[in-house]
Amino acid sequence: MRVIRCHVDADLAPGRALRLPEEKSLHLLRVLRLREGDPVTLFNGDGRDYAARITGMEKKAVELTVDQANARDNESPLAIILLQGVARGDKMDLILQKATELGVRAIQPVMTERTEVKLDAERAERRLFHWRGVVAAACEQSGRTRVPSVAEPQPLHAAVAALPVDARRLILDPHRGRALKALDIDVAAPVALVIGPEGGLGERDHRMLEKAGFEGVQLGPRVLRTETAGLAVLAALQALYGDWA
Repeated sequence: MRVIRCHVDADLAPGRALRLPEEKSLHLLRVLRLREGDPVTLFNGDGRDYAARITGMEKKAVELTVDQANARDNESPLAIILLQGVARGDKMDLILQKATELGVRAIQPVMTERTEVKLDAERAERRLFHWRGVVAAACEQSGRTRVPSVAEPQPLHAAVAALPVDARRLILDPHRGRALKALDIDVAAPVALVIGPEGGLGERDHRMLEKAGFEGVQLGPRVLRTETAGLAVLAALQALYGDWA
């Protein structure tokens, strides 16, 4: 049976009625062709799914009423913070979408020595709004009830300074890194993973990260693209230490 999941930025509780924004309403009406009485699962990031049904329809609006709340715990015990060098075009969308499916806990876009994307304040705000929408949509598809945070883009050094002091700090380094299975990661502490943009990280970046306590890890002898690297490490970490183990 197909389950329609919809993320909403609203407080949810059994008995509450709410109207969806126009974009989401049109998706239910025109793409999914739902009708009054059809079930929809809502979630707002609080760790619960809310069983709801369509109780009202207009040309560009759908009203739903929540029937019940169901706790759902499908989050990985491994809290991974991805510090991702901002990539060009659709690559960033792909990274955010798949990282969410792979269980990342938080995403911090970073500007590095070799970052080619230029973001002024207005463009950064638009991109952040878009990225958060990509992550919410990935949660709808993958069944997650907690939405990974996506922070405003920051310079790499500022993002590193803001990390939890107890975070295990990793950087993908195919030349000087250790194998992931040799790390013996403690899931009680978060894991911070830095992935560079196209062209990789510069020497200044590497020196700063080394001073900040980052250790190199590798996935083999091949160099991976930025849109592949973080996702490969996330999958390997989940397989070795997370909920794929």
